[in-house]
Amino acid sequence: MTERNIGLEILEGIKEIKAHKAGKIKLKTRELKEPSSTKSIRSKLHLSQVAFAGLMGVSPRTIQDWEQGRRNPQGPAKSLLRIAEQHPEVFVNIV
Repeated sequence: MTERNIGLEILEGIKEIKAHKAGKIKLKTRELKEPSSTKSIRSKLHLSQVAFAGLMGVSPRTIQDWEQGRRNPQGPAKSLLRIAEQHPEVFVNIV
C-alpha cells in the first residue's frame, strides 16, 4: 500500500477546478435521484416506525411526518434513505 500525499491531492483538485471554470476540462457529474417514499423503504426493511427512526437518528414523529407528507426528508436524512433503498443490507446488519 502506497502512502498518500493529501496536500498534493488537494492542490491537484484545485487545479482541476480552475481548469473546469476556465472551460479547459469537463468534470464528471452525477445526478442523484430522489429516494422512494420513506414508507416503502421502511416496509422493504420490515421495520416498525420506531425501529426505523432509531436507525435514521430521528424521532418516530419525524418518520410519521415524512410518511404522511407533512414534511420531507432533507440533507443527510435523504442520503441515508438512498443508502437504505440501494443497500438495504447495511441497515439489516445493524438490527
